[in-house]
Parts: sequence; structure tokens; C-alpha cells
Amino acid sequence: MRKKLRTLFFQLLILSLAFCAGYLILLKSGKVAVLSQDPPGGQESILDRAAEFFGGEPAEVRSLRKAAVAESDPGHMEYYFRQLEKEEKRCYRQILEGVREEKEQFYITLSSEEEVNRVYKALLYDHPELYWIHNRESVYRTIYQNRDYCRFSPGYTYTAGEKAEIDQSLENAYQEVCAMLTDSMGEYEKAQAVYTYLIDTVTYVQSEDDQSIAGAFWKKQAVCAGYAGALQYLLERLGISCIYVEGDAADTGEGHAWNIILLDGTPYYVDVTNGDQPDFLQGDAALLAEHKTTLYDYFCPFPEEYETLYIPSGEFEIPDCTSTDRNFYVMNGACFTDYDWQSVYDLCRLRIDNNAAVVRFKFADKEIFEAARASWIDGDSPQEVARYYMEVHGMNRVGYHCGVLDNFYTLYYIF
Repeated sequence: MRKKLRTLFFQLLILSLAFCAGYLILLKSGKVAVLSQDPPGGQESILDRAAEFFGGEPAEVRSLRKAAVAESDPGHMEYYFRQLEKEEKRCYRQILEGVREEKEQFYITLSSEEEVNRVYKALLYDHPELYWIHNRESVYRTIYQNRDYCRFSPGYTYTAGEKAEIDQSLENAYQEVCAMLTDSMGEYEKAQAVYTYLIDTVTYVQSEDDQSIAGAFWKKQAVCAGYAGALQYLLERLGISCIYVEGDAADTGEGHAWNIILLDGTPYYVDVTNGDQPDFLQGDAALLAEHKTTLYDYFCPFPEEYETLYIPSGEFEIPDCTSTDRNFYVMNGACFTDYDWQSVYDLCRLRIDNNAAVVRFKFADKEIFEAARASWIDGDSPQEVARYYMEVHGMNRVGYHCGVLDNFYTLYYIF
């Protein structure tokens, strides 16, 4: 009798496990499934399904919790990874592996929306090369009540054929940049070359690819996120540390993305998006091909000036930028720390003597800039420079355009 009861008990237990497993699949997939059918994301045994129902964890989750967590990934700075807690780092590695393998669903060992979103955002900031998920506005999680794990479904943007095209465009861009470099260049010169390359090849256009490097390199169109990711991608391949930063415009609250690069260990802001704005010139100068110039004002700008324009989100820490040593104007002897008319005029003459069509200079702060404004913006000093330009080039007349970047206290004269 007892033997029969034990047999009946085990039969009922097996039926219960089968029912429970099927019920879990029903909750996850929205349809009834037989026991032999695998749920999304890979195979699970009946015992693993039962473990979920009765409070345990599937074998795959237990294995993930025991796996070693790599502290670095070759070729990537992973600045934001280093700000995560221990279990967040574990989850970061799980998502990175799943996305690289383009798994439709996979387990991760965190479940709260806040933690998963923080990890996922850190991953996207650190890895611009994961372009096939970057334009996804949301991801999906299959959660289990009172369980500290979930199934993660990132979603993918491109077909295999499109991905092959994009990968080739990334490689083409890298090779084009390498062709611009020489062995004698240091980090500053290489970073400046990449900055110039992106401004010359990418156009600010909103499109379905605009948030990732796919837009920047494949379509040659992007918005700020695409520009910033493209700079990060190329600089990392060149061995230069580059951090992606998100925040808001100080005056409008509109979202923006930019970078912080490390030059010989010192952090500097770089904003390629704003460097690509030829319409800062007055009149119709932006329409004239001969007047095309690169704005280096957003390449290693004075930190206190840039910080009046953009505010980081604060979700993660970013390095403090304090140095002005690699500012374009400081590097080229064109930043004036006090105002003297003759010194500014002598710089203009020097540039013209060197056959420059663009004369640009900067004042170190607002007070000095305002002291110069009356003569160099509202007064006759530009005509003095134009007369010297005609004398050097043997011309009877010359047209010029003036550009002013008030926030950076910078003046441009383009002949």
C-alpha cells in the first residue's frame, strides 16, 4: 500500500512539475507550449523550469553567478564599467557577450529595472561599435517574481547584409584616417586629425540611423550621439582614451552628447558636433566653398567656457577638465591674455605672410574680449587687416567675412 502511495505521489509530482513548466512558458511567450518545446533564449530542462517555479535558479543562472568577471576588454577603455558595483559588472559582461553573439534572449543576473538600465547605459557609452543595438529606444526583460535574475532581450536593428555593409564602412573610415597620420604625430595631432576628418565627412542630419556610428560612417549623417560615438570609435582604434558623455544644453535643456579625451593622461573636452557648423560666419560666407574652415574652438576648449554651454547628466562621474594647455589657440600662439591692438594686428600680419586665408584669434576671458570688441568687431581694424592682405597678394580689392564665437571669445576673418 505504501509503495503504491509513493508511486502515486511521484506521478503527481511529475505532473505538477510539467504543469508548472508549461505555465511559466505561457507567461513568458503568451502561448501554451508542450514540455518538449524549448522556450525563447535556449534550452532548459524540466528541472530548471521547476527550479524557477519553486524558488530555485536554473542551472544556467547558477553558472553565470559563479563565472569570473573580466576587469577589462582589450581595445576598450570601458570608463563606465569601472564605476559599476560588483554584480553590475557581472551583468555588464553578460549583456556584452549576449549582444556580441546577437542572442535574441539570454539570462542576466540582475532584475531591477533601475540596475539593468544603468548597466545597459554604461555598456552603450563604453562600446560605440555595438551599433546594431544603439538606435533601439527600449529593451525588454522577462522577469520572475521575487527572483534576482531575468531574461534580457536587446533587439537588433540591421539585417546581416546591412551589418556587413556597415562593418566595411567602419573599416574604410579607419583606413582613411590612418592615411592622414604620420609616425611623428603624437596623441594631440592624431586626435585633431580625427576631429577634422569627421567634420569633413559627416553631415548633421536627423535620420533613423543618426544615434550611432552606423549613421556617421555608413550614411555619413548623424546627430550628436553619432558624432561622439564616431570620435570614440576611431580614437580607441588608434589607442587614444576617449569617453562618451551625455548631458543637456545649459540654456535649453535639450539633450546633447560630446566627448572627453585623455591626451598624455590629461582630460579635455571635444565636441565634434558643434565643430561642424559653417553657418557661424556672417552673411552668405557659409555657402562659399573657399570659405570652408574647421572650427577648432570645440577641440580642447577652455573648460570653464564649455561648461557654460553643456551640463553632464550626473548619472555617472566624469573626469574634471581643468587644463587649457592643448587649446588650439594656446597651442598656436593666438590666445591673448591681455588686450594690445598692435599684438593682435601683428598676429594677423603673420598669418597673412604665411599665406593663410583664415585669421583667427581668441581672448582669454570676457573682460579682455570686450576691450577688443570696439576695435575688432565694431571698428576699423578689420579694414586695416584687409589692406595688408591686398598689399601682400597684389590685389586692388578683397572681400572678407567675419565670424564671432561669443561664448569662446573668438574672432575669425576669412578672405
